[in-house]
Amino acid sequence: MQGQAQQQAYDRGITIFSPDGRLYQVEYAREAVKRGTASIGIRTAGGVVLAVDKRIRSPLMERTSVEKIHKADDHIGIASAGHVADARQLIDFARRDAQVNRLRYGEPIGIETLTKDVTDHIQQYTQVGGARPFGVALIIGGIEDGEPRLYETDPSGTPYEWKALAVGADRGDIEDYLEAHYEEGADLEGGIELALRALAEVNDGQLRPESIGMATIPTETATFTEVEDDEIDSYLAEFDLLADEDEEPEE
Repeated sequence: MQGQAQQQAYDRGITIFSPDGRLYQVEYAREAVKRGTASIGIRTAGGVVLAVDKRIRSPLMERTSVEKIHKADDHIGIASAGHVADARQLIDFARRDAQVNRLRYGEPIGIETLTKDVTDHIQQYTQVGGARPFGVALIIGGIEDGEPRLYETDPSGTPYEWKALAVGADRGDIEDYLEAHYEEGADLEGGIELALRALAEVNDGQLRPESIGMATIPTETATFTEVEDDEIDSYLAEFDLLADEDEEPEE
């Protein structure tokens, strides 16, 4: 009985390590991320591409209310997977951090600096009793000193830098596709094609423009730009990924 009580303590308390060195609540937060629809980040020579699966549960829902891509600063975009409310808290933190840096130093914040500030904030919630970890993973991409950078934040508070990655549902399958098809010297349009084809890989090879969100941060302009629906539609048609109009979308 005592052993069972101890197990429950490891399971419920974020500040208590299990005997094998695990924090169960952090692992549960990672499971929450896996339940979110997929988000993809691609780093190319021409800039950074962020693409997300904005699957709509009901035709009555306003699709603009499904927020998975955010502008953090003029040169930084963030995509999320997991609990949307948790993501919004971290996005707000990132935006404040970016603005404070501009006011204090008169220059845009570095992508690595912003990522580490965000992950430091996340990590605090793995050490404080009475709080829970953030059930979300972020892809932070942007241009720093003329170079594209791409990072992931983990619910444990650990930052990782990537050339291309996915977070959320079907992460393993999408990253297998990215590993097989990623090219270091690709241009921005090549990154857009790779992101869309990777999403299509786990969606029966076809996509609908209304279920996709996308943004780019080109190296040349270092400016976050959301890709409009008609542009996404054109890309899907060009890459032969456009779903038939008469097909019913998956629930």
